[in-house]
Amino acid sequence: MLRAALFLCLTIQPARACETALLLSIDVSGSIDAGDYRLQVEGLAAALSDPEVAEALVAGQVALAVVQWSGVEEQALVLPWQRMLSDPDTARFAARAAAIPRAFQGSDTAVGQAIRFATAQFAAVPDCARRVIDISGDGQENAGFTDARARAEAIAAGLTINAIAIEEPGPAIPITTYYRNWIITPGGFTVTARGLQDYAETLRRKLLRELAKPVG
Repeated sequence: MLRAALFLCLTIQPARACETALLLSIDVSGSIDAGDYRLQVEGLAAALSDPEVAEALVAGQVALAVVQWSGVEEQALVLPWQRMLSDPDTARFAARAAAIPRAFQGSDTAVGQAIRFATAQFAAVPDCARRVIDISGDGQENAGFTDARARAEAIAAGLTINAIAIEEPGPAIPITTYYRNWIITPGGFTVTARGLQDYAETLRRKLLRELAKPVG
């Protein structure tokens, strides 16, 4: 029995701490039609299924969650927090992401309220060393008008906000500029998807950048 107990002690690996809690916050406002929505969720699933991304998620014991948002009072946690402890965990999460039903049929674009809702979700993952909101969208705030205050609240809570700006042809003010100037936090970054056809690859690169270990 002593030998068995010793073997058990040697073979059981201690649980590693969660390095990053990453909340993926996805725009489902009125500018996102049914085809655009499918490109977003399929792009999310494809990015999470990428071998390099999956390896980084497991290596960091990353906690993942997904929020969908649109207008005022239209925010929903559609995939609750799950820790990525193994390759099957990432595969299951990606499959669930591909099948998420749309939470709202689309109205206004309340970016500030989306950030506030996302900020509140991190109370469920207090043991994660880094907490990151990964927001994506194709429009500026046009309802609620709380983006500046919500960003300040996220900074005060110790969160990082990164963004994917979805640029379609012909916007009056580039969405990349809006996210860079008004939404991301100090030390955060914005990447640009040239239409939703580019979303999966842009998100894949963004996730690898977010999950890379700092050097030096």
